[in-house]
Amino acid sequence: MRGGPSVLGIVLAGGEGKRLMPLTADRAKPAVTFGGTYRLVDFVLSNLVNGDILRICVLTQYKSHSLDRHVTTTWRMSSLLGNYVTPVPAQQRLGPRWFSGSADAILQSLNLVHDEQPDYIAVFGADHVYRMDPRHMLQQHIENGAAVTVAGIRVPRADASSFGIITPGRDGTKVERFLEKPTDPPGLPDSPNEVYASMGNYLFTTKTLVDALQQDAEDEHSAHDMGGSILPLLTERGMAQVYDFDGNHVPGETPRDHGYWRDVGTLDSYYEAHMDLISDQPVFNLDNRRWPIYTHSDGLPPAKFCAGGIAGESIVSPGCVIRGQVTRSVLSPGVTVEEGAVVQGSVLHDNVRIGRGAVVRGAVLDKNVDVPPGATIGVNPDRDEELYTVSKGGVIALGKGQTVPM
Repeated sequence: MRGGPSVLGIVLAGGEGKRLMPLTADRAKPAVTFGGTYRLVDFVLSNLVNGDILRICVLTQYKSHSLDRHVTTTWRMSSLLGNYVTPVPAQQRLGPRWFSGSADAILQSLNLVHDEQPDYIAVFGADHVYRMDPRHMLQQHIENGAAVTVAGIRVPRADASSFGIITPGRDGTKVERFLEKPTDPPGLPDSPNEVYASMGNYLFTTKTLVDALQQDAEDEHSAHDMGGSILPLLTERGMAQVYDFDGNHVPGETPRDHGYWRDVGTLDSYYEAHMDLISDQPVFNLDNRRWPIYTHSDGLPPAKFCAGGIAGESIVSPGCVIRGQVTRSVLSPGVTVEEGAVVQGSVLHDNVRIGRGAVVRGAVLDKNVDVPPGATIGVNPDRDEELYTVSKGGVIALGKGQTVPM
């Protein structure tokens, strides 16, 4: 921030995303397509850039080619002002080994911190769908003199076992305990049926983070993870505070999408987050001109609807050609739906082709999947289980270019 505190953004983008297979079979999780034209990493980068954090390092590791390419071709900042978004692959600076955890990833990349000499470091995850103005969190962090501030979102207490849970002190901001996926945590004082789930977004005073990383590196029993190792370490010392995400407001938000945040770590949550986008008044509105989500544009022509082509409650990206019927679906660029084909409640990635008379229901098809004429997906559950990946919630997923039999 010009004229304000110096903040370095570090985005943790090295995750494998096993629970999103087969979408992550050939790419890192943050590179997975979302909402038609975006990549998951675009959401965190847009939040940081819109919030005036303009020097950002994206730490990558797992199958990072498409992620690295997307960041370098899309996120070009003004070098005149010294701003940048740059991918930083694992460099083995501390010896011949890869990152052993998110904390170790930052430890091995401390040269970035030494080069910038920031006052504060924003460490954010790369695979969540949300809008957030980080300036509000930074303001609280500075005013309270915190060593580390972690963003927390209120979730039902019944869902606590899916998250790292923050137990706040009586003042509502100090973190008393950090519990990793507890089954029966205490509720919040003002809302007994809710708990604070960690969003995986942290603000550190620089010296605090560097010291904690170096101490953690000496612990051979540590998992070297930001949420599982660094935050508990600082919590035990009374140095951690929580920032309530519910108090965060971004320009242009609506009462309906205020406070929206989704961890799209599973096929079911990924699919459900897409369904949040498509209603007339969506739970998460992509069309917020005052806080845009930026991404790469391929310069494709507008979507084309031919005679008989219909799409309702759907997102249809540039380059699509619709000759059949599409309902409650999200179509990425270059999708073709041929005459007589039916697509219902599905997510189709780039250049998917649905042949004449084919039926696709409740499915996620990765790029370049070609569904032959007359074929069906989501019609015969037993056949789908035999041929494709099917989630616990019944979402059918096909990997990049996967063959679809007749």
